[in-house]
Amino acid sequence: MRFRLYIVLIILVLASSCGEYEKLLKSTDSDLKKEKAKEYYAAGQYVKSSELLGQILPRYRATEEAEELNWIHANSFYGMKDYYMAGSYFKVFVDQFPFGKHAEEAHFLVAMCDYKISPRSELDQENTRNALEEFFVFINKYAYSPKVEECKKYISELQDKLVDKSHNNARLYYDMKEYKAAVVAINNSLKQYSNSIYREEMMYLKLSSLYLYAMKSMPDKQKTRYQDTLDDYYSFMEEFPKSKYSKDVDDIFQKTNKFLQRGNPPSVVNN
Repeated sequence: MRFRLYIVLIILVLASSCGEYEKLLKSTDSDLKKEKAKEYYAAGQYVKSSELLGQILPRYRATEEAEELNWIHANSFYGMKDYYMAGSYFKVFVDQFPFGKHAEEAHFLVAMCDYKISPRSELDQENTRNALEEFFVFINKYAYSPKVEECKKYISELQDKLVDKSHNNARLYYDMKEYKAAVVAINNSLKQYSNSIYREEMMYLKLSSLYLYAMKSMPDKQKTRYQDTLDDYYSFMEEFPKSKYSKDVDDIFQKTNKFLQRGNPPSVVNN
């Protein structure tokens, strides 16, 4: 019986609370809504806080309280983990209060919102690039901020994700046996991320793609494309003379060189 009584009391309290909140939403008392929004925010009830503030912010637009209320409003969405909305409101906040006491934190949270919604490397990386741009903007604007080192950590993580994306795209063309497209994608990746952890693998895949593309070409195109393969072989060996791909690279060289010397097309190299 005591347990049932507790349950009934809890239900009554919740029902009463919901009823009070519904009345508050319909109220025309802006000051009351403002104070309750602050209370809800302090209690972590971000949805209620954001709903009330959304109703009354225009009323306080030109007042001394405008900055603090807009700050709470943006942070309510961040607390709800609605990073799309939070990012949008933080950007508006920065535009409205560029010299306010929360301006630096708001700039940082703009970048953090894009960071939070940055997807895994297999997916589109627009938000990753946006986050990188915003972190760089923050560092340039607040060079002495204690958050600079944190920004650098996030930048490194996001750049690694872009490197992974670039590598995966190039590797996909190679696996699909689209060797011409693979060479273009690999060249772009190597140009953009010259110190990538995948550099040796990418250089090998480029050499292999050039070889396989030459091998599958029409006879009148093969000599030029095998010569491109040979040139790339020397570039690879200059950079990675003791590569883990040495066996396959040497096989490519032997068969390419044989063709160029005798004009006999070699057999397919094992990859």
